[in-house]
Amino acid sequence: MLVIAGLGNPGRQYAGNRHNIGFMAVDAIHRRHSFSPWSKKFKAEISEGEIAGEKVLLIKPQTYMNLSGESVGEAMRFYKLQPSDIVAIYDELDLAPAKARIKVGGGHGGHNGVKSLDAHCGRDYRRLRLGIGHPGNKDLVHNYVLGDFAKVDQQWLEPMLDALADNLEMLVKREDSQLMNKLALAVGGKEDEDKPKPAKPSGANAAAQKPAGKSHIHQARNSAQPKKLPTTGPMAEMLKKMFGNKED
Repeated sequence: MLVIAGLGNPGRQYAGNRHNIGFMAVDAIHRRHSFSPWSKKFKAEISEGEIAGEKVLLIKPQTYMNLSGESVGEAMRFYKLQPSDIVAIYDELDLAPAKARIKVGGGHGGHNGVKSLDAHCGRDYRRLRLGIGHPGNKDLVHNYVLGDFAKVDQQWLEPMLDALADNLEMLVKREDSQLMNKLALAVGGKEDEDKPKPAKPSGANAAAQKPAGKSHIHQARNSAQPKKLPTTGPMAEMLKKMFGNKED
């Protein structure tokens, strides 16, 4: 069984907040697939379904963000699951908007919902982080995350959430790299865009590898030492008759 936990705050006043992108993701999944109607259990709203032959539990903790782990931990213990059976979806300040990353374990990065999950579920669960960007000043963070997404954000937010829902089977089957590619393509990125690229040569290496704008033919011509023409003898006299005296 896989538990997919979207993190957020309950209540209509928080529904459009950046901090609630985890709820939005789980709602998109619920709309796209044949999950049961939402019900209340484990201090949360839950819904059950089956994806790729595996039972999946969607969960939206109703404890408020800072206590999310109480809800997810209760569900984990009820079903006798391990941290590896949990995927948490949440907002990430340190990722640019429209970026997504997934990994197992790691730090909480100051995210109170993740701190709570770590405390109640252990740390070795999968973390799907959806970038919301940073306001640029830590004093602005509180109002920023509890502020609604701007209209311009809808250009990437909806395609990303739709792509996540469309490719949920990859998440369930733990095809994480393929899923990241799908999300990147959905928002206009490229596959493997973070794959390290070969470093460009610099200094003497660059000069050696890249001629200064000259063709290989031109270089070959210049590399050959010019041959000196004879100045005396029969050959010199013949050349003077053919081409004339160039000294004038």
